[in-house]
Amino acid sequence: MAFDYKKEFKDIYKPGKKPSLIEIPKLSYIAVRGKGNPNVENSEYKQSIQLLYPIIFTIKMSKMTDVKLDNYFDFVVPPLEGLWWTSDYTDFDYSNKDYFNFISMIRLPDFVSPEIFNWAVDEAKIKKEMDFNRVEYFSYDEGLCVQAMHVGSYDDEPETISKLSKFIEDDYCFDLSNQRFHHEIYLSDPRRCKVENLKTVVRIPIRKV
Repeated sequence: MAFDYKKEFKDIYKPGKKPSLIEIPKLSYIAVRGKGNPNVENSEYKQSIQLLYPIIFTIKMSKMTDVKLDNYFDFVVPPLEGLWWTSDYTDFDYSNKDYFNFISMIRLPDFVSPEIFNWAVDEAKIKKEMDFNRVEYFSYDEGLCVQAMHVGSYDDEPETISKLSKFIEDDYCFDLSNQRFHHEIYLSDPRRCKVENLKTVVRIPIRKV
């Protein structure tokens, strides 16, 4: 049976609606950086998603080829994730997304080294005849965070962020910077899910007051 990170690490991928603290270890991702409003047609964000999936599926489906990757195990493709920030890292204006910066990413299975990643990029270039120069192997040491499951429109996330802030206000504060970012994990496909049912993990790094 394919290894499913969502099922094996429910604390990371399936928190409750009530805020909770979590320590996230250093993890590796396929990533693409960009900026601008993610909702406009042919946005950098939408282009980034088109670059991520050919790489992860090249790794997953290597089992169907003659290539034997070291320590390979079959896996369910992890959900799409995103790190978001603006110029000062803390002031998120959801009504003006033109100033958003992002790192769009998918978690890599533990056996994927930079060498295997580079092999997958080269293979995808040949098969898809696409330019994958924007794709990178990205390691992120997230550390201590507060998180909760947000259900509903992405534009309503400030309500969940407010709950996170209130939950930590006595002992912690948000710790957003050029090294630590607002983090979202998308558990629903907006093309197939009603807006009011969208499930998104909202996670924000924190530090002791």
